[in-house]
Amino acid sequence: MTTLLHIDASVREVKNDNPNHNSISKNIAKYYIDTLQSNNAIAEYIYRDVGIHPPSFITQSWIEAVFTPVQKRTIQQQTLLAESDELIGEVAKADTIVISTPMYNYGMPAQLKAWFDQIVRINETFDFDLERGDFPLKPLLKGKRLVIITSTGEFGFEQGGIREHMSHLVPHLRTLSKYLGVNKIDEIACEYQEFKDDRHQRSLTNAYAKAEQLAFTQYK
Repeated sequence: MTTLLHIDASVREVKNDNPNHNSISKNIAKYYIDTLQSNNAIAEYIYRDVGIHPPSFITQSWIEAVFTPVQKRTIQQQTLLAESDELIGEVAKADTIVISTPMYNYGMPAQLKAWFDQIVRINETFDFDLERGDFPLKPLLKGKRLVIITSTGEFGFEQGGIREHMSHLVPHLRTLSKYLGVNKIDEIACEYQEFKDDRHQRSLTNAYAKAEQLAFTQYK
């Protein structure tokens, strides 16, 4: 069994009056989570919909608070970092992290980037030592599994795909995942949404099938 942190990043709801507006990434993630729960694989479930309830953007005052030694922080600085502390605590607690997200303008939604900006924080999720030379940052968390669930309007963003050079979503998530303590990544992708043809339906069907297979095999 696992402690699972589920992050949804789409600005769309799971279900809408117009089904064409339902979030694809959220619905695939929901199916994956529901399948895990039916398999009694989740000990604790933590949920954040950052697409609809986004974290705060970091500010100059936030950065000043981060770089102020803990014992010297003012009440105002402690309050300013409380949201970050809570989000980091959720990541630290989780064994498995599920991030479902659409691709917006070839990258991640601003709301998801705001979540990462609150979490990737010196002396909390990484430390910094110039004695390491050109790579002074070292992640502090470890041993976690990340499931990335994406939906895209176009296709061919995978390695070797015709739009690989245009993909700034999954590569960015992979880069930042080390600061979440991730050492294993699974990916589920649905493509062709804007084309609204058989290729999209096949991709959607395959994404649900992969989600189900992963849920049934992940914790056996």
